[in-house]
Amino acid sequence: MNVIHVARRRILAVLSGAALAALLPQAADAAYPEQLIKIIVTFPPGGSADTVIRALEPVVTAELKQNLVIENRAGAGGNIGMAAVAQAKPDGYTLGVAPAGALTVNPHLNSSMPFDPKDLVPITLLAEIPFVLVSSASVPAHNVAQTIALAKAKPGALSIGHGGNSTAMHLTAALFTQKAGIDMELIPYRGTAPATVDVLAGHVPFAVLDIPSSRQLILEGKLNAIGVSSGRRLDSLTNVPTLAEGGLAGFESIGWFGLVAPAGTPADIVGRLNQAFTKALKDPDVAEKIKTLGAEPAPNSPDEFGRFIQSESTKWGKLISEAGIKAN
Repeated sequence: MNVIHVARRRILAVLSGAALAALLPQAADAAYPEQLIKIIVTFPPGGSADTVIRALEPVVTAELKQNLVIENRAGAGGNIGMAAVAQAKPDGYTLGVAPAGALTVNPHLNSSMPFDPKDLVPITLLAEIPFVLVSSASVPAHNVAQTIALAKAKPGALSIGHGGNSTAMHLTAALFTQKAGIDMELIPYRGTAPATVDVLAGHVPFAVLDIPSSRQLILEGKLNAIGVSSGRRLDSLTNVPTLAEGGLAGFESIGWFGLVAPAGTPADIVGRLNQAFTKALKDPDVAEKIKTLGAEPAPNSPDEFGRFIQSESTKWGKLISEAGIKAN
């Protein structure tokens, strides 16, 4: 009886150990996150990316049951902040808000980069920022066809202002002239505000602007809206057609930023983060706050975001090469 009893105890011990081992991975997964999550924003406080993350923070914190710490590391078109994320431990406790330029434009403009985009894993697209091509009220061009006709009648004499060399607005202007087959000078400004002032005053006939700086001026008739750069019309400017609708088939150019983590971050943690942030982006109150910035919430899956990054990199790399665009 003693031998049988001992054997039974050994069998039970082995089975209990196996059951415990099977449960350990689940327990480890359920434990994340056990500490504060740092999010590196590659723009100064108060910018669109910073404001969006802070709008998402309460919902994400409640979903993950853990606080977020937002750290602003601006500079070099997002390269400084993205390098910090790429070099962090891939444990889900350091994330980054990646701007479009850092992942899809800068690698084509700089022979040397402080990080490789492959060193980052996509979590979700956060928001898209469409632009609008406008003309001064005194310019006799109110749509794409009239703009093209005017530019062809005065080759090289007209210009488009934008928010700075190698910015998304610069690339949008370059894509417009390329697809329209016209010769227009692209004039860089130090941001959207001075470009808005000059096109409003008629010092530059056309400009690519963001929605917050131009919407009210368009509604008041002080600027002509030629078309928005997004693939669909905007809720904030429902009467303004897209540039594609205006005759430039397939035209789409937007600014955007998304959430990334260091490459090697476990897939289950990436999935958990994706679930939390996409839930926040779909929250009606959060979505409304994002839209007031002139941005559009754009949650998607890690795979979808990864494919989007690749397609954007291919598109802008081709344009940069063909148009001879150089870094600042």
